[in-house]
Amino acid sequence: MAKKDGKKESGKDGKKKRKQRTAPLRELLRVPEGERVDLGSYDASATPAGPADKAAGVAATAALGPRLADLQERLYAASTAGDRRRVLLVLQGMDTSGKGGTVKHVIGLFNPSGCRIRAFKAPTPEELDHPFLWRITKALPHPGEIGIFDRSHYEDVLIARVRELVPRSQLGRRYGQINHFEKSLADDGVTVVKVFLHISYEEQRDRLLERLDNPEKHWKFNVGDIEERGMWPAYQEAYEIALERCSADEAPWYLVPADRKWYRNWAISTLLLEHLEALDPAYPPGDFDVAESRRRLLAT
Repeated sequence: MAKKDGKKESGKDGKKKRKQRTAPLRELLRVPEGERVDLGSYDASATPAGPADKAAGVAATAALGPRLADLQERLYAASTAGDRRRVLLVLQGMDTSGKGGTVKHVIGLFNPSGCRIRAFKAPTPEELDHPFLWRITKALPHPGEIGIFDRSHYEDVLIARVRELVPRSQLGRRYGQINHFEKSLADDGVTVVKVFLHISYEEQRDRLLERLDNPEKHWKFNVGDIEERGMWPAYQEAYEIALERCSADEAPWYLVPADRKWYRNWAISTLLLEHLEALDPAYPPGDFDVAESRRRLLAT
């Protein structure tokens, strides 16, 4: 991850040098397990291992589309022969960090019929009558699918912590319940890709102002966003705790700098590609006589 250090590497032309990616992006952006997380030390406008600029980033993201679509088809095809594997992308971040934009620009690279998208809002009365993971379990992707959570079970240790919606003793138990839940998903063939969209305080203000200044975006603005913004430090602390306590080998967190939308889209597309390539799903062989079927078909 790109931490702030106040230094820039410059060549003779005065431009910042770009480091070549020498490791998979999922290693570069992974939140270190067992270490304290300080979000203030990470630059939300950084572009670690990314393309040179916006134009290159948009082109690079589009170029990933055919490969992503091919792997998605193979994943679904494998499920028809009993392969239970699937992928779950969990998106978390402050308001305006780009969860909806990710769904639009990244998931748009896939065949929508093979995706299961769920945006989690405030719990309904029925959902409140059940344990907090109940509604999450009902929304999980089926074998062969790619699931996308716009917000997730982490709301129950984020807003629940900031707004003090549950006793601290109950809140503390939830981190362990989440870890156990995510391990059970991994054991059942779910590749969990958890992404924290790291946006800066200044960038959030600019994006909220953009919504206010454009009548066509008023529907996206909520006056309550201003109040929530006033609780920024508390939310940052809540995220730091969640990132620290709930990042394990079977379900690590990835911190994606999100001030630059083009980088966000490229990084998440690349993370999904790397995970799908690691799964390497294969088309199942036919369970019929190909030559005989061909002969019969030609005879019709």
